[in-house]
Amino acid sequence: MDMSKDNDIVKKVVEVLKQIYDPELPVNIYDLGLVYNINVSGDVIVIDMSLTTPTCPIAGVIISMVRDMVYHAFNGRYKVRVNLVWDPPWSPERVSEEGRKKLREIFGYDIVGEWIKASSSGNEE
Repeated sequence: MDMSKDNDIVKKVVEVLKQIYDPELPVNIYDLGLVYNINVSGDVIVIDMSLTTPTCPIAGVIISMVRDMVYHAFNGRYKVRVNLVWDPPWSPERVSEEGRKKLREIFGYDIVGEWIKASSSGNEE
């Protein structure tokens, strides 16, 4: 198996995923840390991802967007399977540095850093 080919495919998938934005936050799903794994197996691209909350009202829309955009980016040469996973649950700690930068620009402070501080301060005895 040509692993460099798989790496190129994964890189292209990431580029596509960076074009899909969370509807409530102007940050793409990749930099929000919603994508847990991308795997290429033969002619199938498998994407494991989560959402910020299990009660997301447009979960189906986001999953369809991921599947369709990745499929079309490769002109239908690959089947695309998107697995919605909840373990581990998403948390703001999964947001990439690029995502944190964008959120700081929007909100004027590091909301991820504040979330981390607040969640860890509750664990002190």
